[in-house]
Amino acid sequence: MRPIGVIYENDSWLAPLFAALDREAIPYARCFAADASFDADGPAPEWSLALNKVSPSSYLREHAGAIGFAHEFLPFLERRGVPVVNGSDAFRLETSKWEQLRLLARLGIPAPRGARLTDPSRAAEAARGLRFPVIVKPNVGGSGALMRRFDTPADLATATDLDLGPDGTGLVQEYLETADGAIARVEFLDGEYLYAIRITNPSRQDFNLCPADICIEGSAPPQVRATGSPAAFDNCVSDAKRPLRIDAFDAPADMVDAVLRIGRAGRLDVGGVEYLVAARDGLPYVYDINALSNFVTDAETLVGFDPHERFARWLGARARASELVAAT
Repeated sequence: MRPIGVIYENDSWLAPLFAALDREAIPYARCFAADASFDADGPAPEWSLALNKVSPSSYLREHAGAIGFAHEFLPFLERRGVPVVNGSDAFRLETSKWEQLRLLARLGIPAPRGARLTDPSRAAEAARGLRFPVIVKPNVGGSGALMRRFDTPADLATATDLDLGPDGTGLVQEYLETADGAIARVEFLDGEYLYAIRITNPSRQDFNLCPADICIEGSAPPQVRATGSPAAFDNCVSDAKRPLRIDAFDAPADMVDAVLRIGRAGRLDVGGVEYLVAARDGLPYVYDINALSNFVTDAETLVGFDPHERFARWLGARARASELVAAT
């Protein structure tokens, strides 16, 4: 089998997947997007399949070029017949919070109200009609980067140092207090529910809730605790910013259905969708769609299985299927 091309820019996040591919003896080729190049008029790489794992937060790691590279390289692969997991459509959605809001609106899935922002000096104007508090965030997000909360219109009107990120556009969006101080993340693969976790965030200002690079103190589901696995742990795949509590739970059927509809409409092969239950009305609101889908740290302890292994096996099966199609 020809190798699977893995397009990425964060070694720590990809280490578990590479290890799972190695265990399954699935050949793969690494494409480090931060310093990669390609000939737009040349042939595609000899890959059975390509996997896009470029993060919108790459510019925070001095890898801003990876985003532009992926936006050009993924369509190039698709035009030349290379199947791409989380391809160009999914990546456009991943790198545009505004497009995510538009998709949720088309699907009729509640989300915090927001307005498009192209000039930081006009943030207060853009927020007219929104309910405070609000947050200002870059259109190209990732890891809660550069997000700011403002409790009153006066606070927003006097803000002078708003940073809208690498493409200079952003959103002003209503900030919804959670009913229980937690948010939920539902992960899926190939149109099927994988698992759900609840992340408790004690801070009202810190928006980095990536479950793959935080130290976590959480409880495993009952079937895992019964095996003698620890109910609390402290593991990270990279330098941790702070501890957060993460718990596995069974997501409500209506939210699982909403997440899978998002995945289908957004053409996401694998991903995670985050939502919260708002304190003001007790209703769930989706606020983030993640095509990158970094699985939670120590998932085997927390949710009872290793999603990286499941993902690796699925990638291998899809790559073999694409080889059969190419041979016919």
